Amino acid sequence: MINISIKNQMTFMNSNYYLVLLACLIISCKGRTQSTVKNSQTNEIENLHFSKVDFRENKPTSNNYSNSFTLNKDKFLSIDFTLEKPLIESIKSLAPHLSQDQLLNKGNFQFSFLVDGEVIYVENLNKGAGTIDSKTTQLKHLVPLVYPTQIDFWGWFMWLKFMKLGGGQDVLLEGNHSLSIEVRPYIKEDTIKIGEILAKGTINTQAFINKSLVPVQKIQPDSGWELSNDTYNSTKIEALNKKIAQGRFEDINGIVVIKDNKLLIEEYFNGENRNSLHDPRSVGKTIASTMMGIAIQEGFIKNENILLKDFYNLKSFDNYSPKKDSITLKSLLTMSSGLLGDDADYSNPGNEENMYPTKNWVKFTLDLPMQKGRAIGEDYIYFTAGVVVLGDVIHQSVPNGLVSYADKKLFNPLGITDYKWQYTPQKVGNTAGGIQLRAIDFAKYGQLYKNNGKWNGKQILSKQWVKKSLAKQVKRPTENGHYGYLFWNKVYKYNDKEYEVSYCSGRGGNKIFIFKNIPFVIVITSSAYNSPSAHTNVDKMISEYILPAIIDKD
Repeated sequence: MINISIKNQMTFMNSNYYLVLLACLIISCKGRTQSTVKNSQTNEIENLHFSKVDFRENKPTSNNYSNSFTLNKDKFLSIDFTLEKPLIESIKSLAPHLSQDQLLNKGNFQFSFLVDGEVIYVENLNKGAGTIDSKTTQLKHLVPLVYPTQIDFWGWFMWLKFMKLGGGQDVLLEGNHSLSIEVRPYIKEDTIKIGEILAKGTINTQAFINKSLVPVQKIQPDSGWELSNDTYNSTKIEALNKKIAQGRFEDINGIVVIKDNKLLIEEYFNGENRNSLHDPRSVGKTIASTMMGIAIQEGFIKNENILLKDFYNLKSFDNYSPKKDSITLKSLLTMSSGLLGDDADYSNPGNEENMYPTKNWVKFTLDLPMQKGRAIGEDYIYFTAGVVVLGDVIHQSVPNGLVSYADKKLFNPLGITDYKWQYTPQKVGNTAGGIQLRAIDFAKYGQLYKNNGKWNGKQILSKQWVKKSLAKQVKRPTENGHYGYLFWNKVYKYNDKEYEVSYCSGRGGNKIFIFKNIPFVIVITSSAYNSPSAHTNVDKMISEYILPAIIDKD
């Protein structure tokens, strides 16, 4: 966990980094649940109180304690409790042989979340959560859990993990429930020792839902698509809409389903509509792959196997080594260039967050050293900066630059006129993920690949390039999947059948799915940019709702 307390707040250098860590933290917390249950005490105490006021403006008192909470409606939720003795004394009773410094290093509060009497989630706070004074002298504790914006308190993050990764939202979003929180001391030496309950309280919960958002939305005219007369299971889609309305699948903005080149489903949520230009983040990377293919077929770039050194004097950049001379455009397309960059590692020198503040993103990338032990063209590591270089290569190779070329050769033939580019510091279209389109137009882009590069009978993109782009070019080592030319590959399972799909993917749960053996293109736009569960939420939407709706129909 992160060193955060109410008295001593930290400002995170990158709060998104913390959210990435949540998936790892939840594993360790779940691993402690069984131990906690075995040590559960039966003390009938009720000294933990809930309040729904803004703790920064109003101090919780008995006058504003509450016994009910409505998810997705009430903006604030805090708990407060008063101990009979400081926490350190309760920890010491578990390990009397340890010094105070050792106790503070190995122990803290444990919070258990129970729904209708069943333990759902347990968190043993890290030693950094809370100040020394809060553990050694303080008796009264205030812990904010729910706040309308992110706050740097460990309680806020604990609630996020309980809801998003610990399963809380799956049980609390349907019906009425009792939510109990139990507070205990714990210490971890060779094993975890857990003390008696120090504080406990219960609040009744229910979820607010705008029922008008549940029915399937009627497709409005002038979509630019022929409408499908096919059927689907509308009950499944309504069930999905309900989950979106409840916030179970958070910040979903659009769902578009194309079947056999015809529009089957079109739904919008959370303030967006058909005309909304949506920021899909790294979905935009794949545009670089498309434009590379078009530039190759028109002869402006020889092929994807051409070397990077043919476009840049690599010896003029920092950290030159002869190995850099072997980097190909293909290795940048497949995230296997061997350059020292890893967007999953915020401490990595080539992480994209280190690139954005610089004045020249291409120079930043080409200045990076090569990663020792990484084989060019074989070892996949997600590397945004390399796609920026691809965009620059295209920009300098085609007539009038990347943006003009993309408009003439891709967007105009697809009938896409409403879109917006972002730009690099050198005024080049940002292929790191900087283009906004309407969801209905992202569907056109996906259908272009489903049609093997054809649109309205015209071959916009060569069939050979489409095949290469969607192919399994390199294996992703940490996931069960592969990567093509800036396309991802995976398999969904439903009713014991496997459905292979290639897709574009962007932060926040943005996807363009191109299914291989069934006639569907599915677009999901989302703005859950800081949610650790954004991508897993979309996986559940596809496998548990959308595929059943369009495959089974009944």
